[in-house]
Order: sequence, then structure tokens, then C-alpha cells
Amino acid sequence: MSGGPAFGTRTPGVLETIESSAQARPGRRAGGRRFNSGKIISWIIFLAGMFYFFLPLLVTFVFSLRLQPTGQAYANVLFHDPRFASSLIYSLVVGLITIVISILLLVPTAYWVRLRVPRLRPYVEFITLLPFVIPPIILVFALTRAFAGPPFPLTATSDGLNILVIAAYVILSFPYMYRSIDSGLQAIDIRTLTEAAQSMGAGWGRILWAVILPNLRVALLSGAFLTLAIVIGEYTLASFLVRPAFGPYLALLGRDKAFEPAAVTIIAFGLTWLAMGVIAFIGRGSRGSVPLTGGR
Repeated sequence: MSGGPAFGTRTPGVLETIESSAQARPGRRAGGRRFNSGKIISWIIFLAGMFYFFLPLLVTFVFSLRLQPTGQAYANVLFHDPRFASSLIYSLVVGLITIVISILLLVPTAYWVRLRVPRLRPYVEFITLLPFVIPPIILVFALTRAFAGPPFPLTATSDGLNILVIAAYVILSFPYMYRSIDSGLQAIDIRTLTEAAQSMGAGWGRILWAVILPNLRVALLSGAFLTLAIVIGEYTLASFLVRPAFGPYLALLGRDKAFEPAAVTIIAFGLTWLAMGVIAFIGRGSRGSVPLTGGR
């Protein structure tokens, strides 16, 4: 008599276990199907994006080869047009100067705001985002009006115009360079690094140079790449300030030639990917932290 109830109490538990196991297996299979369908959708989106991105480049490349003999458009640009090299070198030099000035301005600013006055960070971010809402045409007219006469008649000389165009590019680089620097500072413990460096007798300049900057290498390279891309492709400022930059050269080439602009587009795309490869190579060895002994 006592065994009956014991058997009766164990049997429903076994049946429930079997039923729950049977119900769990279809759920896992359904989950697997959902996972596989998600992968398929992801691949479709990725391939569609690649197709959308590379198809215009492929068409441009094929069009650039139509000038006979094949490759003559590239030869005309690289070997028979001195304006290509001169404009590209000018934009590269101006871009490097812009990058250096932007780093000197924004690294100490972002570092000090995060370390000492974090409540001002939203206001600094708002200021650095202003180039997104102020068109370059407004900026160039403001600069020419402000510096056309005394006490700084910069528009009267070629060097003065170079100073104006670099200053304008520094302003245009604020959103990209500051965001990159701020993200890099957010990824490291600047307060601990600063206190450790100060405990070893390092001053503010030594802390920035030997502790903060090495930890921001990847962030600085990312901002530098974006800044360089802006300078090389910018047209409005260089055109109104009459500078021999790459953007106005490409626009004039497209007005006078048919196949050469396509060749220049492919060359510029290749240079862009080369710069990305250099950034990836340089930033590859900067994953670890910088030793604090550098602050001595």
C-alpha cells in the first residue's frame, strides 16, 4: 500500500521531464534556424553594401581605360600634367600642418577638460561641432572680410592666404579630431596616469608628451586620416582663397577633360586606402599601455 503512492508521485515527475525535454529540442532547433537566417540576412546586407560601394569604382575604372592606348589617361595625369603633382603635394603639406596644429590645440584642451573641468565637456563638444552647421562658404567670406585690411592684411600676400586656408582647415577638422581624441582619452584612466607621473616628478608638458600622447596614438591617427581626407577633397575654401590645392585642380580637370578625372579619382582612392593601411600598420603595436617610467 505504501509503494503505490510513492510510485504515483515519481511517475508524473518523469513524464514532465520527458515532455519538457521534448519541448526544448524544437525550441533549440528553431533558435538555430533563426540564427542561420540572421547570418544569411547579414551576408546579404554586407554584399549589397559592397556592391553599392565598389560598383561605381569599377565603372569609373573601366571608363578611365577607354582612352586609347589603354592607360593613356593615367599617363597623361601622372607624367604629362605637372599640376597633378604640385596640387597634391600642396594639399598634403597643408594637411600635415593642419594635423599638427589641431593636435597641439585639441589634445591639451580635451585632456584638461576631462581631468579638471568635466562639467564643461558638453560646451566644448558643442563648439567643436559648429563646423557641421556653418557652411564653408560662410567661413571663407568671414575670414576674407576679417583679414582683408589692417591690422592683419593676410589676403594681400600668398603666405597670408596660406595661413588663412590652414586656419580654416583647422576649424573644419575640429569635429573629427576632437571626437577621436576624446574617445581615446575615454579609453584610458588619465587621472591615474597623471597622478603616477606627477609622483615621479613629471611636469604637465612631460605628462602630455610621454604619457598621454603615446596612449592616444590610434585615436590621433584616426583623426589625422579624417583631417587629411578633408583637406585633400575640400574645394570651396581653396577655390575662393585661390590656392593651388587638389580639390580645385580636380574640378578644373573635370571641366576640360573626359577620361583624366576618372583616372585621378581611382588614383585618389588608391592613395586613401594606402593611408588606411599605414594607419593600421602604425597603430598595430599600440594596443598595450605606455609604461609610466616615461614620465621621469
